[in-house]
Amino acid sequence: MRYGEWVEVRRDADTGVAELVLDRVPAMNAVSSAMARGIADACAALAAAPAREVRAVVLSSTHERAFCVGADLKERNALSDAELGRQRPLARAAYTGVLTLPVPVIAAVHGYALGGGFELALSCDLIVADPTAVVGLPEVTVGVIPGGGGTQLLPRRVGAARAAELVFTGRRVAAEEALSLGLVDRLTGEGEDRTEALALASRIAANSPVGLRAAKRALRSGFGLDLPTGLEVEDAAWRTVAFSGDRAEGVAAFNEKRTPDWPGE
Repeated sequence: MRYGEWVEVRRDADTGVAELVLDRVPAMNAVSSAMARGIADACAALAAAPAREVRAVVLSSTHERAFCVGADLKERNALSDAELGRQRPLARAAYTGVLTLPVPVIAAVHGYALGGGFELALSCDLIVADPTAVVGLPEVTVGVIPGGGGTQLLPRRVGAARAAELVFTGRRVAAEEALSLGLVDRLTGEGEDRTEALALASRIAANSPVGLRAAKRALRSGFGLDLPTGLEVEDAAWRTVAFSGDRAEGVAAFNEKRTPDWPGE
């Protein structure tokens, strides 16, 4: 199903894996207002899907040389200050949509993932990249700052000082260094980022839909809190699964030595 002209969602009913595909090939997936709206709408639909039907999401690109090059600067250049202000909530909705998906999300990155493109990847839980990947947040080189979550998400990945160096210089980071710095989580063979991301998503999606959502909620909500508060967040998430149909099915399947048939509730 397509959301606007440049965003497609593919869903595998057998595995519960959905793929959110960036498909604005002529512009190397530069995020225009229309594309931002498509991303936000696609994420809203995925978030609203029953837990059993969507268990993990892969964010991928159809462009051979780019994941996403960031904001559409040609469009931005034509906007007045007032128009740019009105466009801001639309742009934020795209990044927030990916960030707040309730299921595990994996970015499959090859080629350029710069500015808002890298922020889309940072909004995911895991980033799988191939050797052609080049990532970075170069916004200060064009007079702005990362505005899709980069100043908040990058320090959570790599620490405050390293994030500051990358944001202040705006430099581009190639795949090998990106892996060593923790900017990506897994490096594949060339052209294999999407295949490996989908395989990882399928492995994740084989687990309890209710458990996966609760685990993500606990991880995201508890990060950065003091330990006692974080443990309360975990306990609240635990209570949502402890009395669920998934918990009952998981225990029964373990004892009966069979694969669980998760009800997703």
